[in-house]
Amino acid sequence: MFAVDDIDDTIARLRGHGAELLGEVARYEDLYRLCDLRGPSGIILALAERIG
Repeated sequence: MFAVDDIDDTIARLRGHGAELLGEVARYEDLYRLCDLRGPSGIILALAERIG
């Protein structure tokens, strides 16, 4: 999992390189926004943005 400052911006930039969002951006309590992405080579990674 990678910590990012702005998950929406990061998703948009990675989509420009062929990444695909898996599911939706989820919220974990009032602390984090989380998501999974599949890169163009099939590798899945997770992103987390601290919001709380």
